[in-house]
Amino acid sequence: MPTTGEITEHVFESDRHKTFYLASGPEDGPMLVLIHGWPELSLSWRHQLPCLGALGFRVNAPDMRGYGRSSVPNTHDAYTMQEISGDMIELLDHLGRDKAVWIGHDWGSPVAWSLASQYPDRTAAVASLCIPYRLGLEGFEDLAALIDRDVYPIDEYPAGQWDYMIYYQENFAGATAEMDVNPYNTIVALFRAAGPDGANEPALTASIRKNGGWFPGMNGAPELPVDETIISANDARIYGDLLSKNGFFGPNSYYMNTPANTEYTLGAPNDGRLEMPVLFVHAAYDYVAKTLGTRLADPMRAKCSNLEEATVTSSHWVAQEKPVELNGILVNWLAREVPDFWPG
Repeated sequence: MPTTGEITEHVFESDRHKTFYLASGPEDGPMLVLIHGWPELSLSWRHQLPCLGALGFRVNAPDMRGYGRSSVPNTHDAYTMQEISGDMIELLDHLGRDKAVWIGHDWGSPVAWSLASQYPDRTAAVASLCIPYRLGLEGFEDLAALIDRDVYPIDEYPAGQWDYMIYYQENFAGATAEMDVNPYNTIVALFRAAGPDGANEPALTASIRKNGGWFPGMNGAPELPVDETIISANDARIYGDLLSKNGFFGPNSYYMNTPANTEYTLGAPNDGRLEMPVLFVHAAYDYVAKTLGTRLADPMRAKCSNLEEATVTSSHWVAQEKPVELNGILVNWLAREVPDFWPG
């Protein structure tokens, strides 16, 4: 079958879960699985799917559990890393593949890391955008120990930039309700680029509890112009329509399973050490997951035997803001570090 950059839609349903996914590339090409984060969709990989598919990879990008056209369970414990990793292994089995390269972003990164650590025999290589391995999955105490106290003095910002995570746990209903008022506005407010000016300023996420929410006193997210460096108005409408249908319960539930995720992480074989090729992509202007000039990536470096790091000059939304730069990094790494997985 010839290589192609066409994107097609698919659904796989098991006894436990339904996965909607986008695909590109020849069906017999080496398998890449692109795992989106919060609060995104398979659509987030719209720039990577045709590029990698045209090179001869078979690229799959699912709507993750709780999102889009996939299953949306109604209990928090349905959104553990163990359950979500199981969705991805079921998909891989359905596609008749022994291994894949897992590529994750944001909450998709812990999923990719979990697949690599729990299923090393099903992992040819693993890549992550923005979120390092082990970050936050061993409990908030370990995460808090890595906070940059020059930017987040402990008396003013005891939880640093991770304050918003505690807000979900303390007021899940309130956090979800303000996003559900107008999901389109929520997406437009969140999907915004950043630049170098914010490097030494506290992130908005450090004051969520003090402010009483993401959009205090506004009855949901304000109406803002679309930042077209990240998404088009049409893309934002697709996100907003599907989040209006499903709500933010599923996406926000990813934050509600720290003890179970910690136990799962600590039970990984080989003490969680990753021996396969690993790529980590820093976002230079991501000031929540600020991995440049901080210690956030140190636990990852201690647990990976074959780690490569690269940096993209973008905000947190790397794949959508700087697709050409990111695609070049991914392709270069795959060609050099995973040559047996190269098409043809």
